[in-house]
This record gives sequence, C-alpha cells and structure tokens, in this order.
Amino acid sequence: MITRTKPILHHVLILSLAVFGGTAIAQNGAPNTHDPVAGWAELPDGRVWGAISAIYPANDGKHIWIAERCGTNLCAGSDLDPVMLFDEDGHVVKSFGAGMITWPHGMYVDADDNVWIADAVGYAPVPDGVGHTVMKFSPDGELLMTLGKEGVAGDGTDVFNKPADIVVAPNGDIFVADGHDTAGNNRIMKFNSDGDFLMQWGSVGGDHGQFRDPHALAMDSQGRLFVADRGNSRLQIFTQDGEHVATWTQFGRPSGLFIDKNDVLYSADSESNDRRNTG
Repeated sequence: MITRTKPILHHVLILSLAVFGGTAIAQNGAPNTHDPVAGWAELPDGRVWGAISAIYPANDGKHIWIAERCGTNLCAGSDLDPVMLFDEDGHVVKSFGAGMITWPHGMYVDADDNVWIADAVGYAPVPDGVGHTVMKFSPDGELLMTLGKEGVAGDGTDVFNKPADIVVAPNGDIFVADGHDTAGNNRIMKFNSDGDFLMQWGSVGGDHGQFRDPHALAMDSQGRLFVADRGNSRLQIFTQDGEHVATWTQFGRPSGLFIDKNDVLYSADSESNDRRNTG
C-alpha cells in the first residue's frame, strides 16, 4: 500500500533510478495511483495473521511469496509454515518452513524461483541452536543451501549475527546484510554462488560505508547494491566490490527495498515514529 510520497511513517516512497547524465531523477511528488484491496489474502484452516516480515513477487508475475511469523512474532515451537505462496485471488497454493525458520526477516526470489530467507532470530527468548542463518529453498521448499551456522552468532566470515536480508546478483554472487539492529555486525558480506566467502565491508558508524542496522538490500539493472541503512536514516549505494557510490537521505528510516524491472525503487519506512529497531 502506498499512502503518500513524502517520507513519513508507514509509507512507500517511489524513486525512479533512471540515470540521465549521471544524475538520479527522483519522483517524490508523483501521485498515488494505487488502491488497497482489503481482505485479499486468505489463510487456511482458521490460521490468523501474525507479523508479516517480507513479501516478494514470483517470477511469473502472478504469484507472490509472503513470510509470516506463525500467527505471532516468532515461529519457535510452531508447526505452521512461515513461508507461503499466494495466487492472484489471495489463496495459498504452497507453503513450507515449519520447524526450520525461527524469525523470518528478509526474503529474495532468484532467477530460478528459489526462495532465500534470512533468519534473524528476533528479540523474544528463543531456544538455543536456532537462527542466525540464510537459507536457500527450492520453490517446493527443499533446503538447498545454508549460509552461517545455525544458532551461532558471531563476526567471522562463516557466521552471522541476525542476518537481515539477501540479494543475489545475476552472476550468482550472494550479498547478505548482517545484521539486524545497531548492536549487530553492521556489515555487508559477499559470497559466490557456491556459498564461499568472497569479501565484506562495513562497521558501525555514520560515515560512508558504515552502517547502523543494514536492514534491507536491492540491486538495480546496473548491478548497483542498495542498502537500507535504517539506523542512519538513509540509503547507501555501492558497487558489488563495496565501493561507495552515493548516499540518499530522503527516505525516513528505510526498512524495506524493492527495485522492479523498470528500475523503479520502492522504499518502505516503518520506523520514523519509533527510534527502537523492532522489525
């Protein structure tokens, strides 16, 4: 839902990424042409909605993936599938992830329709030995790859501390925002398509290349990596080798990013009225 086009609470701001002479052209004054459809998504068997952490369109343009935290804000101990695929009529046609995902956060669907989930653990007490991973699933829910070590939080090159989001480049390289909240690692990690570590950049702070809660990622058609640096109330843009390109500050506290096939950037601001990182 797009409510306004100025950076305030609970809105999506749309920005054209078209580049003319090296200058990004913002469309902050564009009218809202979208209308909400109440009650569209139906959950099966009397299930109720909890915290909806991520949505991502399937590549067919007709279905959409939704990650939901098992009727509350945590999936630990639940037998519900947190990842669901909805059709155009709002019906669940596929689901998976029960007992595997503790606190789904970021989600990405790659060119082969594989579904990537960042398990950021969350804030409530959780059992030992869960979370702190990025998982790659087939469209049918088969676990294909796990990055990080389940239940192990750290700052090494093979572990995460509450990973927040993932994006996969056209060549298969994997970028992970690590991690959720300002007390985390505040870095971007890069892996090859086999999950081998390649490089990382970032630390806590407000300078170029530093972060306070790198909360979401997106990549445009030029291959530039967009990072929602929520705690610093800005977006930072990088090359895939971690070179800082630009910083944009017109997005409030960006929590979610999406770039469509026309290079239109959607930025969700859910925290401008609350300085706590809660989602």
